[in-house]
Amino acid sequence: MKKQKIAIVGATGAVGEELLNVLDELDFPVESILPLASAKSAGSEVEFGGKFYKVKELTEEVFKQNPVDIAFFSAGGSISAKYAKFAVETGAVVIDNTSHFRMNQDVPLVVPECNAEDIKLWKKTGIIANPNCSTIQMVHILKPLDEVFNLKRVDVATYQAASGAGKEGMAELVEGLQSFFAFKLDEFKANTFPYTLALNLIPQIDEFSDNGYTKEELKMVNETQKILHKNLEISATCVRVGVLRSHSEALSLHFEKEVDVKKAREILKNAPSVVVIDDVANKKYPMPLFTSDTNETYVGRIRKDISRDNVLHLWCVADQIRVGAATNAVRIAQKWLELRGK
Repeated sequence: MKKQKIAIVGATGAVGEELLNVLDELDFPVESILPLASAKSAGSEVEFGGKFYKVKELTEEVFKQNPVDIAFFSAGGSISAKYAKFAVETGAVVIDNTSHFRMNQDVPLVVPECNAEDIKLWKKTGIIANPNCSTIQMVHILKPLDEVFNLKRVDVATYQAASGAGKEGMAELVEGLQSFFAFKLDEFKANTFPYTLALNLIPQIDEFSDNGYTKEELKMVNETQKILHKNLEISATCVRVGVLRSHSEALSLHFEKEVDVKKAREILKNAPSVVVIDDVANKKYPMPLFTSDTNETYVGRIRKDISRDNVLHLWCVADQIRVGAATNAVRIAQKWLELRGK
């Protein structure tokens, strides 16, 4: 397979750094890396494959001066809105990790394990959107179960780690914990989050909409419907928790058909990018501490509702920076190369 020239916009951020790791681990055919960031980070270096690449400033001309085949964008929606078109104009495919293009009807929103065929629509705009982190791990679970039991409704509560707010969020959690152990937590001032996250839960991620749901919660609703091509009933409550890395979700799934728990467990065991850890007798179930730095969605606590035979409850955990961003983006690129070659 022909090696690709790769650009990473936001190369010095948490997702940008993880993209480099995942590209290497998944043995993606890389010819060269063009790391891009703000003027403040220009001149620093990133490492890939034993080579060091100097970070260049992201400008309107940089893609003309340094043409690439694939441009990963992970530096914020306003950056993608302004600069993605310049990458596309030079012939690159843009894989965008931000929310800016996700609900654009001409831009495919892709989780390769669920709707890889949508990648073929990339030629309309030259852009493929990467979904929200909490959406990705959820649809890994929903898709295979829907195919067998016909999913009708989803109720989800998320427990989202500080990593969802990038390096700044992780640093603020650590600083808050340090303040606690120094008996100075009452003096600590939160900047990234609306309140101190250390030893706390914050039932708000992003801004509230008029209907009382946050934008993060509505992303899970709208993106899931687009990815699965299904007008599902979905309600989400998204909570930021004092965990450094890996998001967790409690899911209640309502199906048209009666659910067989043993069959559901086998379906998930055979689902791509899903790992079942479900041995409650021995206290084995997924947890953030043990799923960080991995590329799979872990699921456990699989059980039927005590009142309704068509309702299944379960718990899933995945590394937000990887599964919820970098890994999915690289898997999109892998599938794009495969489909383009056909």
